[in-house]
Amino acid sequence: MLPKYKRILLKLSGESLMGDKNFGMDSNVIAQYAQDIKQVTEMGVQVALVIGGGNIYRGMNEAETGIERAQGDYMGMLATVINGMAVQSGLEKVGVYTRLQSAIKMEQVAEPYIRRRAMRHLEKGRVVIFGAGTGNPYFTTDTAGSLRAIEIKADVILKGTRVDGIYTADPEKDPKATRYEKISYSECISKKLSVMDMTAFTLCMENNLPIIVFDMNKPGNLLSVVTGEKVGTLVSN
Repeated sequence: MLPKYKRILLKLSGESLMGDKNFGMDSNVIAQYAQDIKQVTEMGVQVALVIGGGNIYRGMNEAETGIERAQGDYMGMLATVINGMAVQSGLEKVGVYTRLQSAIKMEQVAEPYIRRRAMRHLEKGRVVIFGAGTGNPYFTTDTAGSLRAIEIKADVILKGTRVDGIYTADPEKDPKATRYEKISYSECISKKLSVMDMTAFTLCMENNLPIIVFDMNKPGNLLSVVTGEKVGTLVSN
Protein backbone atom coordinates (compact mmCIF):
# COMPACT_ATOMS: atom_id res chain seq x y z
CA MET A 1 0.00 0.00 0.00
CA LEU A 2 1.70 3.18 -1.18
CA PRO A 3 0.92 6.61 0.25
CA LYS A 4 -0.81 9.09 -2.06
CA TYR A 5 0.89 12.06 -0.37
CA LYS A 6 4.58 12.54 0.38
CA ARG A 7 4.25 15.48 2.79
CA ILE A 8 1.14 16.40 4.76
CA LEU A 9 0.14 19.08 7.22
CA LEU A 10 -2.26 17.75 9.82
CA LYS A 11 -4.40 20.44 11.46
CA LEU A 12 -6.03 19.49 14.76
CA SER A 13 -8.27 21.62 16.94
CA GLY A 14 -7.40 22.07 20.58
CA GLU A 15 -10.92 20.86 21.44
CA SER A 16 -10.20 17.50 19.77
CA LEU A 17 -7.60 16.80 22.49
CA MET A 18 -10.28 17.09 25.20
CA GLY A 19 -12.00 13.82 24.28
CA ASP A 20 -15.12 13.67 26.46
CA LYS A 21 -13.79 16.21 28.96
CA ASN A 22 -14.92 19.83 29.15
CA PHE A 23 -11.41 21.25 29.45
CA GLY A 24 -7.77 20.31 29.12
CA MET A 25 -6.64 17.12 27.40
CA ASP A 26 -7.38 13.42 27.41
CA SER A 27 -4.30 11.17 27.48
CA ASN A 28 -6.20 8.42 25.60
CA VAL A 29 -6.92 10.78 22.68
CA ILE A 30 -3.27 11.87 22.53
CA ALA A 31 -2.16 8.21 22.60
CA GLN A 32 -4.53 7.36 19.71
CA TYR A 33 -3.33 10.34 17.64
CA ALA A 34 0.29 9.34 18.31
CA GLN A 35 -0.32 5.78 17.07
CA ASP A 36 -2.14 7.05 13.95
CA ILE A 37 0.68 9.48 13.14
CA LYS A 38 3.28 6.78 13.77
CA GLN A 39 1.51 4.50 11.24
CA VAL A 40 1.84 7.04 8.43
CA THR A 41 5.42 8.07 9.28
CA GLU A 42 6.41 4.40 9.05
CA MET A 43 5.20 4.48 5.43
CA GLY A 44 7.66 7.30 4.74
CA VAL A 45 5.09 10.12 4.83
CA GLN A 46 6.49 13.42 6.14
CA VAL A 47 4.15 14.86 8.78
CA ALA A 48 3.84 18.43 10.05
CA LEU A 49 1.30 19.34 12.73
CA VAL A 50 -0.59 22.47 13.75
CA ILE A 51 -2.76 22.23 16.87
CA GLY A 52 -5.24 24.81 18.12
CA GLY A 53 -5.48 26.00 21.72
CA GLY A 54 -9.25 26.10 22.30
CA ASN A 55 -9.17 23.38 24.98
CA ILE A 56 -7.09 25.72 27.17
CA TYR A 57 -7.94 29.24 26.08
CA ARG A 58 -10.01 30.92 23.40
CA GLY A 59 -8.95 34.54 23.08
CA MET A 60 -11.54 35.72 20.58
CA ASN A 61 -14.25 37.41 22.63
CA GLU A 62 -13.12 40.67 24.23
CA ALA A 63 -16.62 41.55 25.49
CA GLU A 64 -16.90 38.24 27.34
CA THR A 65 -13.40 37.97 28.81
CA GLY A 66 -12.59 41.64 29.36
CA ILE A 67 -9.16 40.90 27.87
CA GLU A 68 -8.06 42.95 24.88
CA ARG A 69 -8.22 40.92 21.66
CA ALA A 70 -4.49 41.05 20.83
CA GLN A 71 -3.56 40.07 24.40
CA GLY A 72 -6.10 37.23 24.34
CA ASP A 73 -4.72 35.96 21.03
CA TYR A 74 -1.20 35.82 22.47
CA MET A 75 -2.58 33.81 25.39
CA GLY A 76 -4.17 31.45 22.86
CA MET A 77 -0.82 31.09 21.08
CA LEU A 78 0.82 29.98 24.33
CA ALA A 79 -1.97 27.41 24.76
CA THR A 80 -1.07 25.91 21.36
CA VAL A 81 2.52 25.45 22.56
CA ILE A 82 1.26 23.58 25.65
CA ASN A 83 -0.78 21.31 23.34
CA GLY A 84 2.22 20.89 21.05
CA MET A 85 4.35 19.77 23.99
CA ALA A 86 1.67 17.26 25.06
CA VAL A 87 1.40 15.74 21.57
CA GLN A 88 5.20 15.78 21.24
CA SER A 89 5.41 13.78 24.45
CA GLY A 90 2.77 11.30 23.18
CA LEU A 91 4.66 10.82 19.91
CA GLU A 92 8.03 10.32 21.58
CA LYS A 93 6.47 7.72 23.90
CA VAL A 94 5.73 5.55 20.83
CA GLY A 95 9.19 6.13 19.34
CA VAL A 96 8.51 8.93 16.85
CA TYR A 97 11.20 11.60 16.57
CA THR A 98 9.75 15.11 16.77
CA ARG A 99 10.66 18.79 16.74
CA LEU A 100 8.50 21.53 18.22
CA GLN A 101 8.94 24.91 16.53
CA SER A 102 7.38 28.05 17.94
CA ALA A 103 6.53 31.28 16.13
CA ILE A 104 7.17 33.04 19.48
CA LYS A 105 10.68 32.58 20.85
CA MET A 106 10.88 30.30 23.89
CA GLU A 107 14.22 28.53 23.56
CA GLN A 108 13.81 26.37 26.66
CA VAL A 109 10.87 24.44 25.22
CA ALA A 110 10.92 24.87 21.43
CA GLU A 111 13.08 25.78 18.47
CA PRO A 112 12.24 29.07 16.77
CA TYR A 113 10.26 28.59 13.56
CA ILE A 114 12.74 28.53 10.67
CA ARG A 115 11.26 27.33 7.40
CA ARG A 116 14.36 25.65 5.97
CA ARG A 117 15.12 23.93 9.24
CA ALA A 118 11.54 22.64 9.44
CA MET A 119 11.82 21.21 5.92
CA ARG A 120 15.13 19.55 6.79
CA HIS A 121 13.57 17.91 9.86
CA LEU A 122 10.76 16.57 7.67
CA GLU A 123 13.25 15.18 5.16
CA LYS A 124 14.96 13.35 8.04
CA GLY A 125 11.65 11.73 9.01
CA ARG A 126 10.91 13.82 12.10
CA VAL A 127 7.39 15.03 12.84
CA VAL A 128 7.46 18.83 13.07
CA ILE A 129 4.91 20.50 15.34
CA PHE A 130 4.31 24.20 14.66
CA GLY A 131 3.30 26.07 17.82
CA ALA A 132 2.18 29.62 18.62
CA GLY A 133 0.12 30.08 15.46
CA THR A 134 1.61 32.59 13.03
CA GLY A 135 3.11 34.57 15.92
CA ASN A 136 0.65 37.39 15.19
CA PRO A 137 -2.65 38.28 16.86
CA TYR A 138 -5.87 38.38 14.76
CA PHE A 139 -4.96 35.16 12.92
CA THR A 140 -6.40 31.76 13.79
CA THR A 141 -4.54 28.45 13.96
CA ASP A 142 -6.41 27.50 10.75
CA THR A 143 -4.56 30.34 9.05
CA ALA A 144 -1.31 29.19 10.67
CA GLY A 145 -1.97 25.70 9.29
CA SER A 146 -2.59 26.97 5.74
CA LEU A 147 0.42 29.29 5.86
CA ARG A 148 2.83 26.64 7.17
CA ALA A 149 1.52 24.04 4.70
CA ILE A 150 2.24 26.39 1.80
CA GLU A 151 5.64 27.38 3.19
CA ILE A 152 6.84 23.79 3.61
CA LYS A 153 5.32 22.77 0.23
CA ALA A 154 2.91 20.20 1.73
CA ASP A 155 0.84 18.20 -0.77
CA VAL A 156 -2.37 18.55 1.23
CA ILE A 157 -3.87 19.91 4.45
CA LEU A 158 -5.66 17.24 6.48
CA LYS A 159 -8.13 18.85 8.84
CA GLY A 160 -8.91 16.34 11.58
CA THR A 161 -12.28 17.05 13.23
CA ARG A 162 -15.02 15.23 15.14
CA VAL A 163 -17.19 14.82 12.02
CA ASP A 164 -16.39 12.68 8.98
CA GLY A 165 -16.38 15.46 6.39
CA ILE A 166 -18.28 18.52 5.14
CA TYR A 167 -22.07 18.27 5.20
CA THR A 168 -24.91 20.22 3.57
CA ALA A 169 -25.90 21.25 7.13
CA ASP A 170 -24.74 20.52 10.68
CA PRO A 171 -25.14 16.73 10.99
CA GLU A 172 -25.42 17.02 14.77
CA LYS A 173 -28.52 19.23 14.36
CA ASP A 174 -30.03 18.13 11.03
CA PRO A 175 -30.53 14.36 10.51
CA LYS A 176 -31.15 14.94 6.77
CA ALA A 177 -27.72 16.51 6.23
CA THR A 178 -25.66 14.67 3.59
CA ARG A 179 -21.90 14.50 3.24
CA TYR A 180 -19.98 15.83 0.23
CA GLU A 181 -17.35 13.44 -1.10
CA LYS A 182 -15.65 16.30 -2.94
CA ILE A 183 -16.42 19.96 -3.38
CA SER A 184 -14.73 22.98 -4.96
CA TYR A 185 -13.43 26.03 -3.08
CA SER A 186 -15.94 28.30 -4.84
CA GLU A 187 -18.87 26.01 -3.94
CA CYS A 188 -17.83 26.11 -0.27
CA ILE A 189 -17.84 29.90 -0.39
CA SER A 190 -21.16 30.25 -2.26
CA LYS A 191 -22.86 27.72 0.05
CA LYS A 192 -21.32 29.41 3.12
CA LEU A 193 -19.88 26.10 4.36
CA SER A 194 -17.53 26.81 7.24
CA VAL A 195 -14.50 24.64 6.47
CA MET A 196 -11.94 27.07 7.87
CA ASP A 197 -11.95 30.78 8.51
CA MET A 198 -11.92 32.87 5.35
CA THR A 199 -8.25 33.94 5.55
CA ALA A 200 -7.08 30.33 5.85
CA PHE A 201 -9.44 29.13 3.15
CA THR A 202 -8.44 31.86 0.68
CA LEU A 203 -4.75 31.03 1.20
CA CYS A 204 -5.44 27.40 0.23
CA MET A 205 -7.56 28.42 -2.75
CA GLU A 206 -5.01 30.90 -4.12
CA ASN A 207 -2.17 28.39 -3.77
CA ASN A 208 -4.21 25.45 -5.07
CA LEU A 209 -3.62 23.48 -1.86
CA PRO A 210 -6.23 20.72 -1.40
CA ILE A 211 -7.95 20.30 1.97
CA ILE A 212 -9.37 17.02 3.27
CA VAL A 213 -11.76 17.26 6.21
CA PHE A 214 -12.09 13.93 8.05
CA ASP A 215 -12.85 12.33 11.42
CA MET A 216 -9.52 12.07 13.26
CA ASN A 217 -11.11 10.37 16.27
CA LYS A 218 -11.67 7.12 14.37
CA PRO A 219 -8.45 5.07 14.69
CA GLY A 220 -6.90 4.25 11.31
CA ASN A 221 -8.67 7.08 9.46
CA LEU A 222 -5.45 9.06 8.99
CA LEU A 223 -3.84 6.06 7.29
CA SER A 224 -6.90 5.65 5.05
CA VAL A 225 -6.74 9.31 3.98
CA VAL A 226 -3.00 9.19 3.28
CA THR A 227 -3.34 6.05 1.13
CA GLY A 228 -6.05 7.73 -0.97
CA GLU A 229 -9.17 5.98 0.31
CA LYS A 230 -12.40 7.94 0.03
CA VAL A 231 -12.56 9.16 3.61
CA GLY A 232 -13.96 12.57 4.53
CA THR A 233 -14.45 15.42 2.06
CA LEU A 234 -11.90 16.70 -0.44
CA VAL A 235 -11.92 20.44 -1.16
CA SER A 236 -9.97 21.39 -4.30
CA ASN A 237 -10.21 23.18 -7.65
